[in-house]
Amino acid sequence: MQSLNQWRADEYDNKLAFVSGYGKNLISLLQPKKGDYILDLGCGTGDLTHEISLYEVETVGIDASSDMIQRARDKYPHLEFREGDGHHFETNRLFDAIFSNAALHWMRDPQLVVSSVWNALKPGGRFVAEFGGKGNVDTIIHALEQVLERSTGMNASARNPWYFPTIGAYSSLLEKQGFMVRQAYHYDRPTKLSDGEQGIEGWLSQFGGDYFEGLHSEQIDEICIETSKLVVPKLWKQDAIYADYKRLRVEAVKPIS
Repeated sequence: MQSLNQWRADEYDNKLAFVSGYGKNLISLLQPKKGDYILDLGCGTGDLTHEISLYEVETVGIDASSDMIQRARDKYPHLEFREGDGHHFETNRLFDAIFSNAALHWMRDPQLVVSSVWNALKPGGRFVAEFGGKGNVDTIIHALEQVLERSTGMNASARNPWYFPTIGAYSSLLEKQGFMVRQAYHYDRPTKLSDGEQGIEGWLSQFGGDYFEGLHSEQIDEICIETSKLVVPKLWKQDAIYADYKRLRVEAVKPIS
């Protein structure tokens, strides 16, 4: 159920630092309290796990990528990081809060994830998350799938690895599990990519692995270049490509009774 995408921690930290950078704002919604025990679900290379720990709380970071977890351990050896699948994680000690930034859209069965979150929280525990919402990176996806289908004949949409729900769909999922949804909103967040006009090529090299399964490197390079040609005129603004990110932010609570 996990994406087949192969994460490269070096490139993630060097060129995709905006992922954690935007996530810092989400911590204000989490409102960590001294002494809390908090899980960072889909922690990547650990930057936000570290930021949360500065509030004098105990943190644990979980990610499905062994490369990401190793980088997190190297960067923050004083913190706890575990390799694990967000669909099925378990804990012997319940959390006061579970936090997740830019990760849930990679988990293909959201019902399993929500159930795991529920089971890992104390009664009264908080779930705060932000991830891709309906319409996220539509311009890039449509261009990539168009190029793939034209050049390979494949059904490209069947390879789409992401879950980008509406507010209604995700809130209903949480409520069906038993959560009280305190707030949920969907917003546009145009996101500047590095590397100028080659920004889309770099973005695809990090995030597009599921689409490229079974293709050789020359094909992938050609597809990325052709996709970029379609996307740049639509997303270029002044000095860079601004990807058409649309985010869904939620805060929910597991009732005490």
